[in-house]
Amino acid sequence: MAAIAVPNRRTSSAIAGAARVLQRNLLVYRRTWRGSVFGSFLTPLLYLTAMGIGLGSLIASGGSTVLGGVDYLHFLGPGILASSCMQTASFESTYPIMGKISWRRNYEAILATPLQVHHLLIGELSWIAFRMLSMSSAFLFVLTVFGIPRSPLALLAIPAAMLTGLAFAAPIIAFAATRHNDSGFAALFRFVVNPLFLFSGTFFPVSQLPDAIEWVAAATPLYHGVALVRGAVLDTMPATWPLHLAYLLVFLGVTAVIAERLLRRRLVK
Repeated sequence: MAAIAVPNRRTSSAIAGAARVLQRNLLVYRRTWRGSVFGSFLTPLLYLTAMGIGLGSLIASGGSTVLGGVDYLHFLGPGILASSCMQTASFESTYPIMGKISWRRNYEAILATPLQVHHLLIGELSWIAFRMLSMSSAFLFVLTVFGIPRSPLALLAIPAAMLTGLAFAAPIIAFAATRHNDSGFAALFRFVVNPLFLFSGTFFPVSQLPDAIEWVAAATPLYHGVALVRGAVLDTMPATWPLHLAYLLVFLGVTAVIAERLLRRRLVK
């Protein structure tokens, strides 16, 4: 019985410690939530109006065959949901994390308490998951206003979008832990985040790319996130959905372990 109780105490301690970090972030967010909530509704509204309706009206009707039998508005909406979570999670994992490591030294103060590095990481990922939850919920509401979701299965797009964001947050936190200034973040967004936004199935099927590039796109988290979110919203979940889900879970798990080790190396003297 004692052997069983020890892991339980450790698990409870990890959850409690991470909850303290999450609580700290929520207290800060309490002062800024209005702007982010407004943006969560405005972003999908602008994308769907300008590109889904405006650009979509220029696409020939035969294009629906390439898009899986749906018009461009319905194809675009779920892709933007997944990619917006990627972009938000990427930002939350760069400058805010760097600020807590080097500029404001929040982590140094936190680690002076009984909290440890793994509490920091789990707490930050929990915070980003909360941001993904609020953002994807608002986004799905706007998609519903446009009449895009086809069944209650669309609610599964929320956890799929959250997982997509977390799959980017963990490796980027690991990257931030190796930086001593923010000079690398511009390159990260320019050469990684933005290309993925354009070439991972958000705006057009990846199958339209050359084979070599298609395989590269299929090896990235956003491709799998878009497939899950679009399948849930349009009620066309692909038969390969377990592979998409497994990819994101494994990618998140592996990169989270790497992030914890790099944070420990940076913060623990």
